[in-house]
Parts: sequence; C-alpha cells; structure tokens
Amino acid sequence: MITRRDGNLFLREKTSSPASQVLEYLGYLVLEEVFSPREVTLMRQDVLRVFRRFPPDIRRSDADDVPWDEFRYEMLNHSARCHAAIADRRILNVVEPLLGEDCHVIANTAWRNAATPGNHPGGHWHVDAGPHIPRPPGVPWDDRIPYPTFAIGVHIYLQDCPEDCGPTAVIPGTHRSGQVPPIDRRYDVNLGWQEQKPVLLTARAGDVAFFVSDIWHRRMPPSEGDAGRFFLQVHYGRRDVAQRLRTTERVNQVSTAARKRAVSLRDRTLIGLHPPFFYDG
Repeated sequence: MITRRDGNLFLREKTSSPASQVLEYLGYLVLEEVFSPREVTLMRQDVLRVFRRFPPDIRRSDADDVPWDEFRYEMLNHSARCHAAIADRRILNVVEPLLGEDCHVIANTAWRNAATPGNHPGGHWHVDAGPHIPRPPGVPWDDRIPYPTFAIGVHIYLQDCPEDCGPTAVIPGTHRSGQVPPIDRRYDVNLGWQEQKPVLLTARAGDVAFFVSDIWHRRMPPSEGDAGRFFLQVHYGRRDVAQRLRTTERVNQVSTAARKRAVSLRDRTLIGLHPPFFYDG
C-alpha cells in the first residue's frame, strides 16, 4: 500500500481497509450493494440518455471502421450521475491505497452488451496494457516487496449479471505473474495458473467489481439465459499514467508545427500522438 507525500510515493504506515488488502493480494474484489436501487435506476436512465444522444464512435483502426454500438466513451463528460458515481468514496477508499491519493480516471466507458443467448463466444483472456512489470516464467516475486499496482478496472453494475450473461472472469493471483495469458489457450474457459481456477464476477445491480489491470481476465461465453450486460466501467490509474478519455489525435499538447514535422508513426508516438489502444479504444 502506498501514499504520496511531497510529490513522492511512500509505503503506508497505517493499515488499509480489508477490501484494499484483498484486492492487492488476489487481484480482484466484488463489493455488494454499493449503490441503492434508486441510485442504480437514476444512473441507468442517464446512461440510456447518453446512448440515445451520442452516436457510437470509432476508436480502433483495426475495427474495419465499423462503430461498436455497445460502447459510449468518456462518460464523466456526458453524465453528471456517472461523474458522481466514479467519485464515490466507497470506491475511492478501495483504490487509493493501491494507486495513491492523487490517482485519477484514465478511462470511463459505458457497456451495453445485447442479449445473445448461447450465440456469443465471449472474449479472450488478456491483461489491460500490461503486464506492467514483465518477467521471465518461473521467476517468483519477492514477497518482501509489495507488488505495485498501476491501474484498476471497476465495473458498476446497472443490471444483474449472473452466470448466464457471460460475466467477467478472473484468475486470482495472475496480476503478480509478470506474464500474459498463453496465446494458445486464450479462449480456454478452463485456463488456470498455479492451481488457481477462473472466478466468475457475478453481480447484482448496484454491486461493484474491482480488478487489477494486470490480472488475466475475459468475458465468459453467455448461455441460453443471457439477458445482456449493462454496466459503467471506470479505470483508475496512478498520477503518472496518462488519461485516455479521448484519443491523443483529438486531445494533445503538440503544436501544429510539431505535428507537421512528425512524418512516420514513430515520429508521432515520440511526441505523444499514439494510435488508440487499451483504455482509449
């Protein structure tokens, strides 16, 4: 656990909440009934308004230029209720001991997956833009050193997400592996790691799920009872991690003259003009 003082990070001297400790150790956590039914209803209504008002946009160049209608990005810019939800102290009290009191939102996306009973393969095992500390297989982490966390994903559920709906699955402890999931098993629902099996993050409306960005995770295939998924996603990152609410093509600190001089892809990435990827696409 860390804290920031005078611009630098230090280990926390005070004991953090049990929730933060579980998230640090296992890499995931689900808190039940964080938001009341009334809060969920009002948030749902506002998110649906955003889906009606704002068309889907294209964030990935490899997506055949087809907008994905299941996303709406930069939700804190579009919804005061979503803005209030991601600033809720019940969430911040869990993530701040791992990221620092000056952590910030790096991405904020609403997901509305349509119901596809038995006809969706789910996602594939992946990590979000990590692992942040890659290391060779078979090299254990020294437990005397607290394992650092750089980003945390949070799902605020706006409707129930039982097993039939293909919830997110995580493999406990893999955030400490320093590895990406094996490519040849990226769709294997039975993938495990060091005797740890996948855990399904099933939830009720109002629950909140947390997972460290380096943990191996995926959406599981939904079954015949699939009613779709609907949740607000927010990623919190350390102060040193750049925001991704909007792409660097749209929002950057680069002058027009510098942009003209940046001819190659490496020229552009060097000055901060990156193609969309994790968090921003």
